[in-house]
Amino acid sequence: MKYKIADIIVDFDVLHPHLGNQIKDYVYDGNEKTNLHVRFTDQFYEDLRKYYPNLSDDTLEYMYLGGEFYSTLVYFNGMMLHSSCVVYNNRAYLFSAPSGTGKSTHTQLWLKRFPGSYILNDDKPAIRLSKNGIFVYGTPFSGKTNLQQNKRVPIGGICVLERAETNSITRVSTEDAIFALLNQTIRPYKEDELDKIMNTIDILVREVPVYRLKCNMETEAAEVAYNGMKGNTDNEN
Repeated sequence: MKYKIADIIVDFDVLHPHLGNQIKDYVYDGNEKTNLHVRFTDQFYEDLRKYYPNLSDDTLEYMYLGGEFYSTLVYFNGMMLHSSCVVYNNRAYLFSAPSGTGKSTHTQLWLKRFPGSYILNDDKPAIRLSKNGIFVYGTPFSGKTNLQQNKRVPIGGICVLERAETNSITRVSTEDAIFALLNQTIRPYKEDELDKIMNTIDILVREVPVYRLKCNMETEAAEVAYNGMKGNTDNEN
């Protein structure tokens, strides 16, 4: 079956419920060229199980197809950022950090504080550069939850999240931003893919502000984050 994810046409046989439940809103019945075609065989699953003996076929399907999609994304001026992405006033704000830091907890604060906000993707949103701007897309690869929407939203800002007792936000240097984003995306093995993702990150951090947010889990953290970033989008359409 064909799906359209981040404006990329993929042809997947999705056989298991984890991804099946999350990808159903991305079904595509148009005539655009397919950019990625993946079919599983019994032998393929058997080979994967040798490397990941403790994972179910459901999880293997989800992980492998996600990896294939995000590897393809780099050829379309895009990248995955391991983050929770919240949308407010038609701007997407991404909060990135290692697992367990509190990304999802923080974006849930936005939902409580800012009526009308919503989660675009809670784990692996897609970012794409285009001649019309830089956009964030929801994808069906949203981790354990199904917090994602099949939408495209202009980017507002990116925050590297840290836990702290008090809330503060500061803009990071270009060099630090590149390092932070590279650590939270798929790092390709192929040289041409690595070159492409490095080029995408370089453009991204020069066009989009990247911040370091030190925060607790109080509602004020959402206010500090938004107030620190919104100045960069107040004058945009």
